[in-house]
Amino acid sequence: MSDFSPERAFVALGYLFRSGEIIPHILTSCRRVFVGLGLAIAIGVPLGILVGLSRPLESASSALFQFLRMISPLSWMPLAVMVLGIGDLPVYFLLTVAAVWPLVLNTAAGVTSVDRAWLTLARSLCATRGETIFRVILPAIVSHLLTGIRLAIGIIWIVLVPAEMLGVSAGLGYYILDTRDRLAYSELMAVILIIGAIGYLLDSGLRLAHRTWTHQD
Repeated sequence: MSDFSPERAFVALGYLFRSGEIIPHILTSCRRVFVGLGLAIAIGVPLGILVGLSRPLESASSALFQFLRMISPLSWMPLAVMVLGIGDLPVYFLLTVAAVWPLVLNTAAGVTSVDRAWLTLARSLCATRGETIFRVILPAIVSHLLTGIRLAIGIIWIVLVPAEMLGVSAGLGYYILDTRDRLAYSELMAVILIIGAIGYLLDSGLRLAHRTWTHQD
């Protein structure tokens, strides 16, 4: 299928799914996305809460966070490979670096927007810091968290393909390189369509979750 045409691309798309050849690569890429997102949430949400609760910390860290946020995650690729080697670890690192900033910033913005009367009430009821965070702050910022996760997923999905060109042997990014090397351009276009479709489904799921939480029609 070295000759390219739109018709051949859809034929190749059907072949990839009928043969099951593309399924392991889709599953591998999705696993990497969710691991990277999970690591970003584990780092970004607590950090965002700390920044949102502490005005001095917010002032001290704002310039640093904006500086780091503006560095393309892909510029870390050589260092990631040098320190972590090849395989999944540098991919996880790049995806986490890409996703952590929208989570930090949206979480901090959510905490800042929480009605201070709620925090005062929690203190008057002798709530501990942990109880205040888990019972007052987190429920109040779910909408901000979902927005941050949606932005993070979008960035991760964009970074994923070049990140999977770091010496891995499976994944959609790897498969694009493979089709290029085989001059199988119809299959390459089919994989691009698959990447777009999966990204659209992920974003649609998060938009639905956000609308459901905020009770929007």
